[in-house]
Amino acid sequence: MSAALPHRVHPFPRPQAHRIASDAEALAVADGLAAGFAQDAARRDRDRERVLPVSEIDRFSASGLWAITVPKTHGGAGVSQRTLVEVFRRIAQADPSIAQIPQSHFTLVHALALDGTPAQQAFFFAELLAGVRFGNAVSERDTPSLRASGTRIVAVDKGFVVRGRKFYATGALFADWIGVSARDIDDQPRLAFVESETPGLEVIDDWDAIGQRTTASGSVRIDEVAVESWQLLDGSRFVQPTLAGPASQLLQAAIDAGIARAALADTLAWVRERSRPWIDSGVERAALDPLTLGEIGRLQVQLSAAEALLERAAGRLDDMPARSTPAQAGAASITVAEAKAATTEIALAASGKLFELAGTQAALSGPNLDRHWRNARIHTLHDPVRWKYHAIGAYQLNGTLPPHHLWF
Repeated sequence: MSAALPHRVHPFPRPQAHRIASDAEALAVADGLAAGFAQDAARRDRDRERVLPVSEIDRFSASGLWAITVPKTHGGAGVSQRTLVEVFRRIAQADPSIAQIPQSHFTLVHALALDGTPAQQAFFFAELLAGVRFGNAVSERDTPSLRASGTRIVAVDKGFVVRGRKFYATGALFADWIGVSARDIDDQPRLAFVESETPGLEVIDDWDAIGQRTTASGSVRIDEVAVESWQLLDGSRFVQPTLAGPASQLLQAAIDAGIARAALADTLAWVRERSRPWIDSGVERAALDPLTLGEIGRLQVQLSAAEALLERAAGRLDDMPARSTPAQAGAASITVAEAKAATTEIALAASGKLFELAGTQAALSGPNLDRHWRNARIHTLHDPVRWKYHAIGAYQLNGTLPPHHLWF
């Protein structure tokens, strides 16, 4: 095959994935997987010892769910944002680490849909339908800001070479292709799709956070990695008005909503079955404690509101063209920001209130209920919600459009 055309060097590592045909099938498949994932999510040894979900990710991608946003024109299901968000929420309710691993995968699929050439789209969409997994090598932790990048791509005689170091590389350890962001000689952003077995590319399992422990969001070393021109995307999706940022953010919000629903479900079960009423409550069961009832009601209202905002934001993205006006893209970003703020707040509130309402026994290490708070706390650090509130206020009061980047 000509080097000018997209191709893979290494053989495909797994059997072909199932091909999902509709939104309804995607939701049904997600339900089946979530039921299995939930059984192992609470295992203390898996969480505390960081046992990576290798077999679970294999089942997840083999199910066909990782290809559900491939456009119908390329043989995919082309599911709606509503469906994609609901798939993420259901998987995250079962195990938010497993849900986070493909988040960057779908962001990269969207990037190809927006900026890929016809040849790139034909090749990579076929790869995705076969069961290929993308991972990211975008963020760096030693730069002065999120926009800064020490990773460089330079032209050489036979193409390009990339060099740098990344962190927070969620999904890279499980990926077949890794999206590596870099700056060119003119300091313009480029995105290179690199096969995971390419010489000079090393994925390191050094993620050691207190929550989301099994996402493998560690380091990637890029040491003189050779790429060809067909492997490169430019950054026009963040120059022109697109939904690249809000679509990515919406999946983060869906994960937080799943964490919140799981935490509240465990709170309800614990209070019903194991908690004791307070000595001054005058009731025989904790589930009849009037103050507990009020707190549960408050959490449920917050969760219902957050999920409604999430669904509304997904609907807004479904109703918009892929490339829109600045005003349209800005309005979509604000709608997603409202959902992101609400899901962040309820994920932290529900996972924290669990112990207050369930009681001291729930704080013992055996049940591993603290995983909900740890997961919520770490995942909601992805981007500060205080800046969501700032952008929402500036938009409502002064008509100021929000920034246009991956975090908005």
